[in-house]
Amino acid sequence: MKELIRAIPKAELHIHIEGSLEPELMFEIGAKNNIKLPFKDVAEVRKAYEFSDLQSFLDIYYQGANVLINEKDFYDMTMAYMLKSNEQNVRHTEIFFDPETHTDRGISFDVVINGIHSALEDAKEKLGMTSNLILCFLRHIDPGSGSAMETLKRALPYKDWIIGVGLDSSEVGNPPDIFVEVFDEARKHGFYSVAHAGEEGPPEYIWQAINTLKTLRIDHGVRSIEDPKLIDYLVEKQIPLTVCPLSNIKLRVFDKMGDHNIKRLMELGVLVTVNSDDPAYFGGYIEENYTAIQKALDINRDGIKQLAKNSFKASFLSEEMKDQYIAEIEMLT
Repeated sequence: MKELIRAIPKAELHIHIEGSLEPELMFEIGAKNNIKLPFKDVAEVRKAYEFSDLQSFLDIYYQGANVLINEKDFYDMTMAYMLKSNEQNVRHTEIFFDPETHTDRGISFDVVINGIHSALEDAKEKLGMTSNLILCFLRHIDPGSGSAMETLKRALPYKDWIIGVGLDSSEVGNPPDIFVEVFDEARKHGFYSVAHAGEEGPPEYIWQAINTLKTLRIDHGVRSIEDPKLIDYLVEKQIPLTVCPLSNIKLRVFDKMGDHNIKRLMELGVLVTVNSDDPAYFGGYIEENYTAIQKALDINRDGIKQLAKNSFKASFLSEEMKDQYIAEIEMLT
């Protein structure tokens, strides 16, 4: 099973590139940019990665992002993730980035996206990996402030590099429907839409994301199981959920992996996928996430193959590319 999980072609659809910044690289970039971190060493950083909820994680996440100043920093962070995921046979990845995290502290949108894009282009040429980039709006910033709309405007010159828009950060108390205006505007410019919903927030947030923001995928979505009508709808429309098992344990969405509902969702016919979310903070990349659920939930070989197929079905790849990857998975014994 270990060999299958490593060898099987996979797509990753829920990865925050800032959340892939490992402590070692964080300290290296911080030292280069003369930015002092609130930790004395890597061990102290890792010790701090014991979270009580989503907000306790975000507090450290934003501290770590402060070391990112120039294009090379964003390039190095992105390439490190691409190299690691390539080792785990991720063939395609759809990466979230959070421009407001950086523009709010004086880093230009151009610097952020140029660094990330350059790494993705190099990964395509050198590693054969394909990728899409998804711009996320920070939901804890009031859309009435104009920050989200301004971020979208800054993105328009780079629309050929960005496939969609998403919604992340603190979920509770920040429902999707308050972002309807910026999502409507984004779709006018041809962007796909996705949104975090139903991680800590209620199933109603998932309904809002689907009906108000017109999302094509739901990021997390594990609380959908509390609403049978929502489950029926997700199955009927085959709206994917990008589930992040290790993240869900780290952030106390479930107490232990044996309690996770990803297998049950799959059995109900929901199009679920496996992803790493913020792997530097949550203890594993995509392979570790597959391995954790396989062991805890006794998922068989067919189940692992189905999850890998789902990752391509749920992607924004062309139908031709999806079919090629799915055919390759089906050939595995």
